[in-house]
Amino acid sequence: MPFRSLTDPVDLARAIAAVEEAWVEIRSTSHELLGTEEQERERLKYLVASLVPLALDEKELVARAVERFTGKARRSGVSAGREDEEPLAP
Repeated sequence: MPFRSLTDPVDLARAIAAVEEAWVEIRSTSHELLGTEEQERERLKYLVASLVPLALDEKELVARAVERFTGKARRSGVSAGREDEEPLAP
């Protein structure tokens, strides 16, 4: 139950949508999965759930989730963090 900590319906909806969008992005790359598809989707759900409070919007949530999942920063206009946060280690 990765989303049990999300009590706000809006946060829950953002998380579910972000998982789907991030998964499509992850599968569209040559990223090698470490487990079964089901295990990896579950891992992604936990990552997204932990990132919901940090992300300003769904786009940033997806970007952070993909970055954490793959270990690589995305090359897009979405910032990896807020201005007052330390940058994520490569």
